[in-house]
Amino acid sequence: QVQLVESGGGLVQAGGSLRLSCAAPGTIFGRSAMGWYRQAPGKTRELVAIITSVGITHYPDSVKGRFTISRDNAKNTVYLQMNSLKPEDTAVYYCNANDDVRTYWGRGTQVTVSS
Repeated sequence: QVQLVESGGGLVQAGGSLRLSCAAPGTIFGRSAMGWYRQAPGKTRELVAIITSVGITHYPDSVKGRFTISRDNAKNTVYLQMNSLKPEDTAVYYCNANDDVRTYWGRGTQVTVSS
């Protein structure tokens, strides 16, 4: 059973910052594109950021310029630095790993941004 373990969520005021972390097994991390998704109540899960195995990143317009995804291949960990947070960023954030064979999900971490 592959396990992705997220950490770093919490409550922050609008304009503040948080950094999420996700640790993945070394057996999949190096060859996987790693991503962060989020799901707000009553909404579908949406992509927040993705980084390929060679470090190419992609962000939707909603977070571009505010969020930064990075990976540490030595620690098998992917990070999401979130700055200038807005109340609409409130959601459960999920880590995702995709090695072109299977997709793996973490259990999620709650991020709440107060106005």
